[in-house]
Amino acid sequence: MSLKKSIILIVLILLIDQISKIYIKTHFALHESISVFSWFKIYFIENDGMAWGTKISDFVSFISDRTAKVVLTLFRVVAIFGIGYWLYDTTKKQSSKVLIIAIALIFAGALGNIIDSVFYGILFEDSANQVATFLPHTGGYDGLLHGKVVDMLYFPLFEIDLPQWFPLYGGKRFNFFEPVFNVADMAISTGFIMLIVFNKKAFSKKEESIN
Repeated sequence: MSLKKSIILIVLILLIDQISKIYIKTHFALHESISVFSWFKIYFIENDGMAWGTKISDFVSFISDRTAKVVLTLFRVVAIFGIGYWLYDTTKKQSSKVLIIAIALIFAGALGNIIDSVFYGILFEDSANQVATFLPHTGGYDGLLHGKVVDMLYFPLFEIDLPQWFPLYGGKRFNFFEPVFNVADMAISTGFIMLIVFNKKAFSKKEESIN
């Protein structure tokens, strides 16, 4: 798979991701939802940049959320350059098509969420109790590098009340599947799943052609 085709795939994913996020941001108030099916909802939430709606505070407690947010965003910006070089190198070496597609998916997903983290704070109003405006005259809800990632895909396939004897979560209501995510998260997860499931094919040595 050529670098040109990889770029087309990346651009396509980015367009779908950003169009969906901008639409949700400018048509939904925070925590507003609509049911598409009983098992699928469009549910608008925001997070500080962790995948699948995870909060930074769930993992980092010794520094402030704002500092952690900037550190995470800068780390991801640096990482995206590394992933980009990896993609360039694999296409140049004409590596496995599976590997190239997987890296392209991971790159596109990471870049999609980075755009939110870097720019959305200055591009949009706060969505709490209102539908946000794009490029508001009064300025955005926060500064550069302090944007929040937009999530909207929610699949509550089923809910059950767990019995008291169940380890750790006994007596609690269990919702499957609880995380809310976006197109970028799907691209990243798909890329990693491809690398795990098709590991041998992705990292196999290129067979020498026989003249």
